[in-house]
Amino acid sequence: MVELKVRKVGNSLGTVFPREALDRLKLREGDRVFLTETPDGYRVTPYDPEFERQMELAEEGMAAYRNTLRALAT
Repeated sequence: MVELKVRKVGNSLGTVFPREALDRLKLREGDRVFLTETPDGYRVTPYDPEFERQMELAEEGMAAYRNTLRALAT
């Protein structure tokens, strides 16, 4: 577990990630991250444009073959 402290940044609030967390998440200055609510709390994940593209393709495929996938699932 890594403790983060919320600090005032201009008129907003922000937090500073320690180097070990940045290295583990493979984050660099200017990268985008997502804060996702899960049943266990919140999760911080890096933005991965390749994963987003793959998910869009998968969703298109699932939509195109919805009836076939439904039949295979039964």
